[in-house]
Amino acid sequence: MTNTLSRLSAWYLAQCDGDWEHDSGVKIDTLDNPGWRVEINLEGTPLEGVAFETREDQYDDKTHWLRCWRDATHFHAACGPGRLEDALLAFLAWAGA
Repeated sequence: MTNTLSRLSAWYLAQCDGDWEHDSGVKIDTLDNPGWRVEINLEGTPLEGVAFETREDQYDDKTHWLRCWRDATHFHAACGPGRLEDALLAFLAWAGA
């Protein structure tokens, strides 16, 4: 996962312009079912207007599920406890990072 985190860190740093990082950024949190939640603010980034097709993988599985989607301003991912890297890789692949 070190390479994945390095890539996410590089993407984050590339967005930092003195303003974006104050109100925007990347949030990674846990879910109570259990799992992970990822939220990445796209406002003011090159991805702001780029379409993303919702991705669901093994969504009915109790622990090995993954769902990634975007709304008007954010990329979102939610996944089982062992799929955090998959969620981050889905974002990075879409972001071209």
